[in-house]
Amino acid sequence: MTDPVGGVGSTPASYTATTSVDRSDQMGKDTFLQLLVAQMRYQDPGNPTSTTEFMSQTATFTQVEKLEEIASQNASLLSLQRSLSAGALVGHTVSWTAEDGTTRTGSVSSVRFSGDEPTAVVAGAEVPLGRLTEISLPS
Repeated sequence: MTDPVGGVGSTPASYTATTSVDRSDQMGKDTFLQLLVAQMRYQDPGNPTSTTEFMSQTATFTQVEKLEEIASQNASLLSLQRSLSAGALVGHTVSWTAEDGTTRTGSVSSVRFSGDEPTAVVAGAEVPLGRLTEISLPS
């Protein structure tokens, strides 16, 4: 039998995964481009930036753009995978931890896709997928 990990005051913790990361402590491609333009604008005319160095910086900028594209595509794939997994729950018996800390069981009648996380509808109650503790085949 699986017991949920309790948080402060023995209330089960609930976590939601996000599909994007915003970090204010890291520079993005816009900052990189601004620095590159400023470097070109204020370079010493008697000793300009070498072609090799400029190409290296341009390649780095391209890498940053492509990595952002990959991160966006991964977020889309994760969202699609969540939707497919949620849809596969219809008809299955699930157990979850209710708000009051009790374990409840029921059959998933449908799945709703509103907000960040899909919710399973069990006996009229909407249950976030992150609260599910057990999934079993229908009997």
